[in-house]
Amino acid sequence: MSSTAIPSLLDAHGRRIDYVRLSVTDRCDLRCQYCLPKGFDGYAEPAEWLSFEEIGRLVAAFAALGVRRFRLTGGEPLMRARLVSLVSQLSVIPGVDDLSLSTNGTRLAAQAAALRQAGLSRLNVSLDTLDKQCMEQVTGRDSLESVMAGLQAAREAGFALIKLNMVLMRSVNAHEVERMAAFCFEQGFVLRVIETMPMGDTGRQSGYMSVEEILPSLVQRFDLKPSAVTLGGGPARYWQTADGRGQIGFITPISQHFCATCNRVRLSVDGQLHLCLGQEDRVDLRQPLRDGASQEALMTLIREAMQRKPERHVFREVPEQLVRFMSQTGG
Repeated sequence: MSSTAIPSLLDAHGRRIDYVRLSVTDRCDLRCQYCLPKGFDGYAEPAEWLSFEEIGRLVAAFAALGVRRFRLTGGEPLMRARLVSLVSQLSVIPGVDDLSLSTNGTRLAAQAAALRQAGLSRLNVSLDTLDKQCMEQVTGRDSLESVMAGLQAAREAGFALIKLNMVLMRSVNAHEVERMAAFCFEQGFVLRVIETMPMGDTGRQSGYMSVEEILPSLVQRFDLKPSAVTLGGGPARYWQTADGRGQIGFITPISQHFCATCNRVRLSVDGQLHLCLGQEDRVDLRQPLRDGASQEALMTLIREAMQRKPERHVFREVPEQLVRFMSQTGG
């Protein structure tokens, strides 16, 4: 191997794993109905959380194995104290080419500029509706104004690519997809419409609806065409307006699963490496860290873990299999 060659982290099915979604907290200041049940308080204790030093060691190990994309998630990652300092730490690790963040946007206004300056590349903001009452129904809180302020601050901070993630729910917000698309085209955001997943009772009861049911009307209204564009390392399939200036991404884990090209794993705040969002396969990386594992030993554990990554999820076949919630896994 030449000194400039990039190593590849391959799983047992020949897929290159180059994307890690890293949860920094399982806590959130919203209670989205597809994510957290009312009254839930089974959070990890702070002593169980990976420290910033531990996170840095794991990111460095993944990067040395060829992983180039890292996304900070939660819960709501902006609830983790001193998150900006973690961004500063991770952004300078050799091999980290793309460091992004998923957020609900409620705390973004106060932190957007500092995050950008610290080296954060991109933002995904959860926004399921533009209707104030619907927002309160979905999230359990009147949070629309604070999210809009966060989006404005992010744009002013210089984030060029801001994606808005809309979870599609029948009888809740499906009627708003066209309104959301028009808003994103006007404001220069990229809308991504996401099918709900049967994770925990909350996910199974959220009102699944296939993207295929709303796609024809969007294509007709906005004259959309399939696009070969890829915005980031995720599984979205993009369509664009005729002039190419607006894009909509569709993420279809149920109706058209993308397991054959899966390139990601998830690391929860307590150091569990989840190998598939729709399976229970996981590897504990926290204990080896705290037992003093060397960097080479961590890399070996990660390589071995990839050989356990399942070929595909079983959301359709066994929807009741997963009892953990999305916030417990990392978004």
